[in-house]
Amino acid sequence: MITRSHKNGLYYLLAITALLLSILMSFTFGAAETSPLAIIQCLSGQCADQFEQTLVWQIRLPRILAALFCGAGLAVAGAVLQNTTRNPLAEPYLFGVVSGAGLGATIVSILVPEQAAFYLPFAAFLGAVCAICLVMVVGLSAHAKRAESFILAGVAISFMFSAISQFLLYMGDPFATNRIMFWLMGSLARVEMGNVAIIAPVIIICISTVMLFHRHLDALLLGDENAQSLGISVSLLRMLMLGICAALTATLVAYCGGIGFVGLMIPHIVRHWFGATTAKLIIGCVLVGSIFLIWVDVIARTLMVGQELPIGIITSILGSIFFLFIMLKKQQ
Repeated sequence: MITRSHKNGLYYLLAITALLLSILMSFTFGAAETSPLAIIQCLSGQCADQFEQTLVWQIRLPRILAALFCGAGLAVAGAVLQNTTRNPLAEPYLFGVVSGAGLGATIVSILVPEQAAFYLPFAAFLGAVCAICLVMVVGLSAHAKRAESFILAGVAISFMFSAISQFLLYMGDPFATNRIMFWLMGSLARVEMGNVAIIAPVIIICISTVMLFHRHLDALLLGDENAQSLGISVSLLRMLMLGICAALTATLVAYCGGIGFVGLMIPHIVRHWFGATTAKLIIGCVLVGSIFLIWVDVIARTLMVGQELPIGIITSILGSIFFLFIMLKKQQ
């Protein structure tokens, strides 16, 4: 007899296998052609020539790792936000993170255009953190500190920061406008191994912390009163989880730009396959989110010959279709 635990075990095994195959196959896609055998040789330290070594270790590996961590981080942030607020349509970017990061990047591009490439990730991170802090302050001061207050505050601050950015870009240099617009649409093209070394620890620590509190989050799904009756400090737990979502999203936006809707789509898909409890949901989001963004990045760098498509455009198209699908399904 096949039990639920057997099915979950099979799903985990399939997802891990798909992730490993996705990582290996994604090395072979790009402007320069190479074979899986050459990739395996290179990864085992036996590159055929200097070109293969540069291609694998310095160009494609950082990009694939960035896609892996970015997909996992955004998916987990979406899952945590949806469970914490009990809103199935909640998404990390509702915090105004992208708008805050965009404002930081815009200011740097206008003030120090010559060093914009160097300072942009730091300015974007600070902008994202400022937006999140404002959301926290407004959300906590709202009546009864309800979860919906944080989302409404995020939407309002997002519009405000976007308006300021648009005004600065309208008044500023047209070249800076083009640079910021491309960055806001999301791209993994400029991610280097040094960036991955910063992104990876943040993602691992945040996801590990969520897993430590998975039973508390399960209790929160039953409602605030039920969670409090079990001895859980709901406000403190909610603040901790929102802070983790903020750290995940701000770090990823700072280095990869705005990649939306991953946090909306992946948790919904994972719930159907792995289950709704937090531990299963988080593990599923890590695996499926990584696979998803690895292949979206492959599409971004191969769809148009001689030109790379911003990755955020693809996720936004897929996400908006998915969003409409959810709305129609709920109406039925």
